[in-house]
Amino acid sequence: MKNAFVDTNIIVDLISDRKPFNKFANEIFVKAESKKIKLFTSSHSIATSHYILKKHIKEKELREILYNLLDYLTVVQIDLQIIKRGLKSKYKDFEDSLQIIAAQSIEKIDCIITRNIRDFKDCEIPILTPEEFLAQLK
Repeated sequence: MKNAFVDTNIIVDLISDRKPFNKFANEIFVKAESKKIKLFTSSHSIATSHYILKKHIKEKELREILYNLLDYLTVVQIDLQIIKRGLKSKYKDFEDSLQIIAAQSIEKIDCIITRNIRDFKDCEIPILTPEEFLAQLK
């Protein structure tokens, strides 16, 4: 079973049904639901997804969607050590550094899935687009 860390944009694509990206996000979460893969994300991604989506989805509905999504995600806490490491890291974007360091804390992580490949440059973990990730599973 593959262990994959999903970036915030994948969660937003799924919940917002953002076309054409939703197709791939849906397929990734269907595979998680059927236990073919194990998905991880950070507590930061959940909070950021809420912040982005609350402009488009009613609060009560959005909270329920995020709550239900937790059935398919293992959430890595962004704690003080991850924040400190992110602030001192070589990565230019602080938010992405938090994602990378959170993913690095997962034993046997196979990849990070994001549509934002260039911001994850120089990451030691393989970075895949949703399409690339799904192609590897076939």
